[in-house]
Amino acid sequence: MRIMFVGDSMTIGSAGDFTWRYRMWQHLNATYGGPYRIVGPRRTLHEPAEDAATSHAYADPDFPDAARCHLAGWGEGWLHMAPLIGDAVRRHRADTLLISLGLIDLGFYTDAEQTAENVREFFARARAAAPHLRAVLMPVIPNVRAAGDPEFAGQCAHFNELLAKTVADLDTPASPLLLASEPAGWYLDTATYDGTHPSELGEHLLAGAFADAMDQGWEVGGPYRVEERATRAVLAG
Repeated sequence: MRIMFVGDSMTIGSAGDFTWRYRMWQHLNATYGGPYRIVGPRRTLHEPAEDAATSHAYADPDFPDAARCHLAGWGEGWLHMAPLIGDAVRRHRADTLLISLGLIDLGFYTDAEQTAENVREFFARARAAAPHLRAVLMPVIPNVRAAGDPEFAGQCAHFNELLAKTVADLDTPASPLLLASEPAGWYLDTATYDGTHPSELGEHLLAGAFADAMDQGWEVGGPYRVEERATRAVLAG
């Protein structure tokens, strides 16, 4: 199994973060019995002081360099990843994508319908590179802008409806797609540090939502022990 994380600022993380990618790596090491690799063209975190993806300062310095791979970027969405995904999948031989995108698109670039079209373009290019590729997709989850802007909240809800339909339309036995559930317990004051980006608790909740989708849909890994791990994160914080 060759996993590629695809996402925006919530996935790349910022200097000093563990990231939910790290939490997923820990989970797979503990539960997945087969060989796997994390792949992708990037390894860094976002550095706020430079407003660029230049940081290597993960919260756990022992997070192996090879496991830091990803295709995620601060301020990047479906619009930006669709042109990149074919080459990334082909070069890194990814067969499993864990994707968290959409908030940036809706906030700055495209409406719900246009964003859904970019999802379809993304998978057309990804499957051209790897016809049997599989993926788990995260819907747009609660965020501070949606909490205070009913029109934006409506766009997020509409996109999530379109995303569910897109996943249903594109899912095939040869190239299965799963729609993850919104992370249980995702409350902005505890799961995020600024209303959008995951706190340590939020990292566990995001990893748990992806892990549970993989476990339930494909019998890959096992259930994520969110309650136990998240409680430790809260106590540590």
